[in-house]
Amino acid sequence: MTLLLQSAPLLLLLGLLVSGRAGPLVAVLVALVATLPAAFVSLPAGTNLLPFLGEEALRGAFLAVQPIGVVVGGLLFHAAVERRDSAAPTAATPRAIFTATLLMGVFMESVTGFAVGAVFALAALRGMGVRGAPAAALALLALCLIPWGGLGPGTALGAALVGVPAQDIAALTALPNAAWLLALGPVCWRLCAAAGLPVPAGERLAQMTMLLAMAVILVAGHWVLPFEVLGILAAGLPLLFALWRADPPRDAPGWARAGRALAPYAVLTVALLGARAVPAPPAWQPYAALPAFPVTHVAIVLLLVSAALLAIGDAPARRAEGALRRAARPALVLMLYVLLARWMAGSGATGALAQAAADLLGAAAPYAVPPLGLVAGMVTGSNVGSNAALMPVQKALGLAAGLPPLLAPSVHNFAGAAGAGMSVGVTALVCGLLADGTRPAQVWRLLWPSMLAVLACGWAAMTLLR
Repeated sequence: MTLLLQSAPLLLLLGLLVSGRAGPLVAVLVALVATLPAAFVSLPAGTNLLPFLGEEALRGAFLAVQPIGVVVGGLLFHAAVERRDSAAPTAATPRAIFTATLLMGVFMESVTGFAVGAVFALAALRGMGVRGAPAAALALLALCLIPWGGLGPGTALGAALVGVPAQDIAALTALPNAAWLLALGPVCWRLCAAAGLPVPAGERLAQMTMLLAMAVILVAGHWVLPFEVLGILAAGLPLLFALWRADPPRDAPGWARAGRALAPYAVLTVALLGARAVPAPPAWQPYAALPAFPVTHVAIVLLLVSAALLAIGDAPARRAEGALRRAARPALVLMLYVLLARWMAGSGATGALAQAAADLLGAAAPYAVPPLGLVAGMVTGSNVGSNAALMPVQKALGLAAGLPPLLAPSVHNFAGAAGAGMSVGVTALVCGLLADGTRPAQVWRLLWPSMLAVLACGWAAMTLLR
């Protein structure tokens, strides 16, 4: 009976989201209500429920403020740099599709997060005349670096919830994610063929070379750079080469246009690197056991850079208002997911569930981490939601199975983020934007090799890194 009460919040959350009977907000509210009896039966004897709930709510709010700031800043940055003029249509070629999805789309997602990369990629694909399920599936490939998307709020939050450095989790997450990135080359070719555009051998070699460069930057970069900027650099540097290769500037005005387009991203990257180089910055740390919120935090840098770009652009008030309106609901959902994670973990319910799963699965317990992560991401629809809901469970499961402390959280971060990029909500969003009758099931039928590759990379990591 106790295990049933402890598992009820997660079962309700997953059940409501999978069934489509409730969205993320309603589902997490229901799960929070179910957490009350779960926490009551899990708390140590003599611990009062109400003071516990209040204290953990304050801790959760402190943790949530940081990724919420990144979300708001990312949307403000996107509003500041978004172009209002429409570019000339691009001809549909395998090279153009690869650039729009696995380069430019990934880059946009790394800067802003929240599936903006997929929306951008879909708009580019529609401009080329690519339609239907292949267009939706190709657009979702842009969400292949979600652990670093929007400068990594989900990774940072997950690391905070399990009490380990975000840089360390991101570095380990990069290993299976880099392998999956290479597997997406053949997936992209399969989708191009489904759209009636087979990819020639020479172009396949060029694309795999750029994916390999992205993978190397992603893995090696964590040794020398803050993880928040690695998605931007991994996608941005190959993107620059691809854009130059497609249409190199031929005169001074051409170079000037290219410089103006790249300037905001260069300013943001330099500002982030500069902030990370400041030694021992002043920080707010009301709880000694939780990570501090320094004045050089990525959220503060992002907000300041975005405000400056908005101030020098056209219609700053209108753009800012639209971004803040879009940020309100994600921020509320994020706060509630963090609260759910704190109540579950702090009461002991998370640890009890993980121990029960480890006892039940025995030696196979580590191999449950990738599928659990994939399902969590596909159901919650975000790296933040997936990590808040299950990363503490996955860490406890890994520890109970005798794994290194970072391995299960890092593999969960990878698999959950990959699942989020193909989730119920995001796929429905892309199908809605297509507005041509395409259904999510049609898209998932095209993406099953990508889902299988996520599991294979996750299982390989659990086997080789334990």
